[in-house]
Amino acid sequence: MNFLESIRVSLRALRANKLRSALTMLGIIIGVAAVIAMIGIGNGATASITSQIQGMGSNLLTISSGQSSSGGVRGGVGSSNTLTLADVDKIEASGTVIKAVAPVTSTNAQVVFGSGNTATSINGTTESYAEIRNVALASGRYLTKEDVNSNARVAVLGPTVVENLLGDANAAIIGKVIKVNNVPFQVIGVTTVTGSTGMQSSDDLITAPISTVQSRLIGEKTVRNILVSASSEEFMQTAQDQVTTALRKSHKLQAGQEDDFSVQNQADMLETMSSVTQTLTMLLGGIAGISLLVGGIGIMNIMLVSVTERTREIGIRKAIGAKGKDILLQFLIEAVVLSALGGGIGIALGYGGSNLAGKALTMDTSINMASVFMAFGFSAAIGIIFGVFPARKAAAMDPIDALRAE
Repeated sequence: MNFLESIRVSLRALRANKLRSALTMLGIIIGVAAVIAMIGIGNGATASITSQIQGMGSNLLTISSGQSSSGGVRGGVGSSNTLTLADVDKIEASGTVIKAVAPVTSTNAQVVFGSGNTATSINGTTESYAEIRNVALASGRYLTKEDVNSNARVAVLGPTVVENLLGDANAAIIGKVIKVNNVPFQVIGVTTVTGSTGMQSSDDLITAPISTVQSRLIGEKTVRNILVSASSEEFMQTAQDQVTTALRKSHKLQAGQEDDFSVQNQADMLETMSSVTQTLTMLLGGIAGISLLVGGIGIMNIMLVSVTERTREIGIRKAIGAKGKDILLQFLIEAVVLSALGGGIGIALGYGGSNLAGKALTMDTSINMASVFMAFGFSAAIGIIFGVFPARKAAAMDPIDALRAE
């Protein structure tokens, strides 16, 4: 029997038992669909996180205060106030590859305008913040150097703050006076909708001169963070080294003393987060891949049952001249067709499931062809691997014993 004839006989046998064939494919369908969907969601999450980190600013270094220590227990980064506005001046004066520097201090505030009332965060910073964090305005203007030097009580609002106060993010509020913790601020600008960036939503945020926030709202001169933008991506490490050197000199740290601050490189953050999400994607794909193995075991079990049911057919075929390799090929083809067909259906369902999950999670999903070929190839390999044993069992049958079977 030639190869094409073996395929024809195998397909005829599968069509004769449609329900059994469909149930046999079910494990492969679920396995492949799960692998495709999980990888798509994982890739989408990676892209989303990467976009958020990149949206935090270009070539960004984030400097945080050091750690406090009490009773032998060390607090987290930023638990000790070690940064001041003097450090900002030192960094600006010492860096040759530094494009912009912006100090940031923040607090929570109760904001009132007319009958509107909302709780939000307020950042105190300088005019350089807009350049570093790529701030875009929907209306009005941003902070200026004069605002910072004169302790001006002016504020730039995020669209969510405007909506919470007036019921409409597009309502006219420029020039109006709001009260932040009972301190009056004149609104000079409203930012565009950008969404969440890291742990803070820039839409639900008020930005004001750092001098005003320190004196009117916080009552202390320390700085929570200092943001530094390098002149280009290739100079990120150089900028980080210059910042570290400048701050150690500013804080009068001797050789061998630990830094009382931390410098976080955006590129390192991006690499770390990408590595984590890729690992999670592989983990999810691996867990989903287990169902492929379960599907393969299902194929083997059903094929063994099929061999038992078709013992007499095997005996007749051998009696009229079919060889063991012909029987082996037929059952192998049946197993491969089941797994390959199940893999194809699984790919289609995986695409659909990934898109539905993306809409439910409000993010884009991404399925690369490598994962599709991997899942389909693995499903076809499952058919061969788990189809060998029942196929060999059928091929090894003695025709006389097979003909005697009931």
